[in-house]
Amino acid sequence: MAKSTARPASRARTRGNRKYLWPFLIVVAALAVAAFTYRAPITGYAGAGAAYSARVACSCRFIGNRSMEDCAKDKLPGMELISLKEDADAKSVTAVFPLIASETATYRKGYGCILEKWEE
Repeated sequence: MAKSTARPASRARTRGNRKYLWPFLIVVAALAVAAFTYRAPITGYAGAGAAYSARVACSCRFIGNRSMEDCAKDKLPGMELISLKEDADAKSVTAVFPLIASETATYRKGYGCILEKWEE
């Protein structure tokens, strides 16, 4: 009788899946290095965008006396990820860029809308 040279099906599938493991790990490592390298500019831009959105929305809401839904339409292109939250009692608006930045602008009579102090 002749010996069968065919590999078992389960072993062939395992080796087929392994050929994608190294490229996947290389891509994940490259993304991790890029995120670590560019974290300062990313958080800086996100913080500036959140601060801008909070101040503009606060001015729109408490100086312009418009609704928050109407003020949300004034966001610039590229700021779709920033969400706005109003605190009517404190007369403030908080803009949040998910997982990265959050800024609050508060209306002060005689001064307009001012940004809260940044925490270091």
